[in-house]
Amino acid sequence: MARTAEEIPVSLTVRPSAPALAPLIGALGYAEGRFAHSAELSLPTGGAQLLVNLDGDALGSSDRRTRGAALQGPYTGPAVIDPAQQRAVVWVAFRPAGAYPFLSVPVGAVRDRLAGLDELWGTDGAVLRERLLAAMAAGGPQACLRELETVLLRRSERPLEPDPAVRLAAALLDRGTPVGEVADRLGWTSRRLARRCTEQLGLPPKRYARVRRFQRLLGRMNAGSGEPDWAALAAECGYHDQAHLIHEFRALAGITPTAYAPRSPLERNHVPLGG
Repeated sequence: MARTAEEIPVSLTVRPSAPALAPLIGALGYAEGRFAHSAELSLPTGGAQLLVNLDGDALGSSDRRTRGAALQGPYTGPAVIDPAQQRAVVWVAFRPAGAYPFLSVPVGAVRDRLAGLDELWGTDGAVLRERLLAAMAAGGPQACLRELETVLLRRSERPLEPDPAVRLAAALLDRGTPVGEVADRLGWTSRRLARRCTEQLGLPPKRYARVRRFQRLLGRMNAGSGEPDWAALAAECGYHDQAHLIHEFRALAGITPTAYAPRSPLERNHVPLGG
């Protein structure tokens, strides 16, 4: 039987239309979803996200709950999330160091936590969800995302210009360049590199490199078909051997590589946990 219009999921992903936001934001979007599972793992990416739950005024778990608009800092391990909070969600995926201009605190201050925008932005954060709901009612997802861009342009705490040195450090670490070599390329001490990365990326360089290596692994796992060749994947992604890969996978995902079953290859960081 054909599904009604109300049953068909809506998803919209766009690049920022404002030129000032393009160096800071990879994409923003709106998504609706209904899921049979009761919980899922959200795997670390090394990046920060802004999230607004339009279905209900809450985000997070019972021990880490915020109101419905929050900044998700970079995580160093898996987080258990409620799929019911993804029934209607607006999101912003920041580029490396992209969240920094919108915060009055270092990005490292929101590491491994969901920080309410009312805490970070005061009144502007407290009313953001209502502003987006009004825009959605008036013009749908496109109008909602335009309103969000308007808010971001007005909410910058610092100049909307990414630090080129930190962006280069992130790119080098993402490619697997050793931390010492990254510091040498920038002409920095290891301590200065650690301080700047923690401040603007939210993670110290070694931790950031570990998470990005894990993401390279997930990309290859989801691109292949059939049984993975773990030894080959370990070599390709920069692990010492298969045992090192498995150890790191468990540390960052909370499960073994063979237990990893994402919602879809395109949603590789969402792993259902139950019926």
